[in-house]
Amino acid sequence: MGLRHPQTDQIRLEDVFTALSNPMRLKVVRTLAESGPTPCGSLLDGVPKSTLTHHWRVLREGGLIRQEALGREYTLTLRRADLDERFPGLLDAVLRAARVPAPG
Repeated sequence: MGLRHPQTDQIRLEDVFTALSNPMRLKVVRTLAESGPTPCGSLLDGVPKSTLTHHWRVLREGGLIRQEALGREYTLTLRRADLDERFPGLLDAVLRAARVPAPG
């Protein structure tokens, strides 16, 4: 059984916002936007595997990433083109806002 990745037209805005509402998941999206496809194991050092699995599922089912097996490990890829097609400008706006330090 393969991993669930929604089709572009099935990506829901509320799922995208839910996925991006967690600081760890937002960090993953920022990293993928800057670095491109990245092995799952090289992101979020020191986080338990069960927690990573949960975050990958939320990001994947939210339509933000594609998680694919390459040999014995999985690689994460940001679905930038799909997100831009479905919600033009949203990802860029989120990434810009994520770079701005929080007030206070």
